[in-house]
This record gives sequence, structure tokens and C-alpha cells, in this order.
Amino acid sequence: MRALAITASNRAAAGVYEDRGGPLVVAGLRAMGFTVDGPRVVPDGDPVGGALREAVAEGYDVVVTTGGTGISPTDRTPEVTRAVLDYEVPGVAEAVRAAGREKVPTAALSRGVCGVAGRTLVVNLPGSTGGVKDGLAVLAPILVHAVEQIRGGDHPTSGRPS
Repeated sequence: MRALAITASNRAAAGVYEDRGGPLVVAGLRAMGFTVDGPRVVPDGDPVGGALREAVAEGYDVVVTTGGTGISPTDRTPEVTRAVLDYEVPGVAEAVRAAGREKVPTAALSRGVCGVAGRTLVVNLPGSTGGVKDGLAVLAPILVHAVEQIRGGDHPTSGRPS
């Protein structure tokens, strides 16, 4: 399974400071068993959409973005992500926000989305390192299963009647 990490940050893309969230995404996805590229650091807004479209065209199974999900005027990652998605998977984004709110009340301000574009699952995580760690903890038990489902796999048997 192939994954791509994208950091949406105007300042990191301009070299004002070092990207800290993207490397955490890469490490977390590798720990889940993915072959990971990136992080690709791009300015927020349209460049994120371009990077997402390229990732879908390149056939990545998963793309995890970090950054650009807040409420500042430059935070546009959710909007450009929605423009690329075929459909949303709102429960994942809700779970990421809920996990963050348990630790930091301002996590409720994150507007990240999750959905499927083509056969690629796209997940927006917050830009803070804490938000990335909380989001990866949510993704760890579900991401491989989500990829299998997108690929057309059946649900695992659990002994429960259908």
C-alpha cells in the first residue's frame, strides 16, 4: 500500500520554518505498514488541490495532509480537498476532532475533511504536531481496512451473523 504525506503551509513552503508535521505523518504511516512518499510541502490553497490531484492520478492508496484546516483566512485545505473528492467519509474527520478535543478544546476549530477521490483515501489532519499525533492514533486501527474496502475487499469475518 502506498501513501503520500502533504504539508499545507505557506510559511514552511517559503522556508520560514521547518515542517514538523509532515515527518510525523510519514513516520506514522510507515508504522502502519505503508510505503510512504513525502512529505511534499506546498503553500495552502490551490497548490494543495494540485498536489492531491497528482496523488490521485499517481494511484496512491492514501494521502494524509497536515495543516490548513483551521479558521484563519489562509486555511483553505478543506475547501480544496472537497473539490477533489468524489465523496466524503465524515466519520473519520469527526473522530479526529473528537480525539483532539479530549486534550485541547481548540481542536473543535479544525475543519479537516476525509473522503475518497478515485480510489484514493484523503485525510486532512491539523497542522500542530499534537493534532497530527492524535489524528494518526485515530487512523491506525482503521486505515488498512479502509484501503481494503476502497479496493473492493469484503468485510473481515468476526463470527457475527450478517
